[in-house]
Amino acid sequence: MITEEDKKFIEKAIALSEEGMNNGAGGPFGAIVVKDGEIIAEGYNQVTSANDPTAHAEVVAIREACKKLNSFQLDDCVIYTSCEPCPMCLGAIYWARPKAVFYGCTKEDAAEIGFDDQFIYDEIDGGIENRSIRFINVGREAGKAIFDKWKVKEGRIEY
Repeated sequence: MITEEDKKFIEKAIALSEEGMNNGAGGPFGAIVVKDGEIIAEGYNQVTSANDPTAHAEVVAIREACKKLNSFQLDDCVIYTSCEPCPMCLGAIYWARPKAVFYGCTKEDAAEIGFDDQFIYDEIDGGIENRSIRFINVGREAGKAIFDKWKVKEGRIEY
């Protein structure tokens, strides 16, 4: 069920998408993180202004929220974003573990204005050996040795 509060929060995310677009920060995407009915973080796309391909609205908002909460997870939080998250943001959202995500535009809407992420889904589905960027496996045994140490490390924080 979508509440009036949800509508208010998605309107804020959409307003942020316009703000970022108009101030030259980047593409037309905005996001907020809400906990207990209050906005604790917000962000808009800053890819071109920060020269950071990871500075999508959702990632910016997640980073800010995690700092404020002093946690790497967004327990009991909800993300509102102006557009269905791209594969990178989707991954960040799953790692952050909010309880829900509300979104405005769909990925098809984004593709219509030149933000088409389908090629990333195709790359994942096509297998590592068929990717357009070469992925070369090297140093696996040395890396696995560190993984083995992690498995037995005392006091590690699970996530």
